[in-house]
Amino acid sequence: MKDIIFAMAVRNVRINLLRSILAAIGITIGIISIACMGMLGSNMTASVTESLSAMADKLIVSPYSGKGGGGGPPGMSSGSDNLTKSQYKNIYKIASKYGYVYGVHSIRAKVKKGKDEWNTQVYGLEVSDMKTILNNLTSGGYPSSDNSVLIGSSFAEDNDFKVGSRFTVGGSGVKVSGIIEPRGMSMDLSTDNAVILTKNMYESAFGAKDEYNQVNIVLHDINDADAVSNDIDSQMNRREETVRVQDSSRMVSMISSSVSTITSFATLIASISLLVAAVSIFNIMMMSVTERIREIGVLRSIGTQKKEILRMFVYEAALIGILGATLGMILSLIMGYFFIHIMIGNTKYFFTYDSLIHLPYAMAVGLIICILSGLYPAWRGAQMDPIEALRAE
Repeated sequence: MKDIIFAMAVRNVRINLLRSILAAIGITIGIISIACMGMLGSNMTASVTESLSAMADKLIVSPYSGKGGGGGPPGMSSGSDNLTKSQYKNIYKIASKYGYVYGVHSIRAKVKKGKDEWNTQVYGLEVSDMKTILNNLTSGGYPSSDNSVLIGSSFAEDNDFKVGSRFTVGGSGVKVSGIIEPRGMSMDLSTDNAVILTKNMYESAFGAKDEYNQVNIVLHDINDADAVSNDIDSQMNRREETVRVQDSSRMVSMISSSVSTITSFATLIASISLLVAAVSIFNIMMMSVTERIREIGVLRSIGTQKKEILRMFVYEAALIGILGATLGMILSLIMGYFFIHIMIGNTKYFFTYDSLIHLPYAMAVGLIICILSGLYPAWRGAQMDPIEALRAE
């Protein structure tokens, strides 16, 4: 009997083929919406995480600013705003076993080229630190003297600077020895629009000898971030708050989490289309029951059980769902690929588990909603009195 019931369900879908296809298209649209948004979210999260991972292994230690600070002439670093030589040594002692530690001078200073004058970010680093941290140059080399500087790629392009170009920074003449490759957004050093002086040159121009605006730690293992932060905090801030530790990995996690939340919300909005499809299937199944009252009466009068009538209509809803889900999966795979390529610029993470898992997930949701939409009409058809059904016109 089961095969006969299924065959009747297939026959009924074929008889009302156009209506069934329209209902299936509703499911298809819903599945495409959910799957594409899910895949877009996964690919965007993976892409953002990869972009930010380069700065996730860094800790930045800076002076605690709650006490207020110092003063001093414009353009000069004040001691109360900096980490002292003693503090640097303590931080180095604590953190050097976990990664590479270096001090950073930093200030906004005037840069002059001919008659043009503007403010830009200026860093002061040891040449050895430059070679370790800024180890990718597009051209030139590292400073061989105190009046040689590195500049960022955007700074060079915007101001038409090349290796050998000369300009004035902080009142002192300097020459470009090298240009740094683009580094993008970074928690430690934002060099794209900056000038990097040697430590001696910086201290000569801006003071703050052996005092640093911040101390950066590049971790060997990102999992040590909490341990280093806790060690520095417990030893440096034991009596009073003197330093503040920023963990860039937490920032990366927050940004990735925010992207995931936004895409999850967008997926939820997209799922509304499945509710519209559910209403359409419910309506079609109710129409099917109403149109086939006499057929139900005949089936019941020859001994067909209620559960078999119920199963016949559920089969019909399932067939519509399978048709829509299959079409939705195929179109989601094609449309999702091109959609992600356009939105993100690459499909590096498209064929990964986290991305493709949204296809069967969306199919399952669409199929379940389709079957649930057909349950009440199926139950109603199964509960009809056979005599009353035979009397129906």
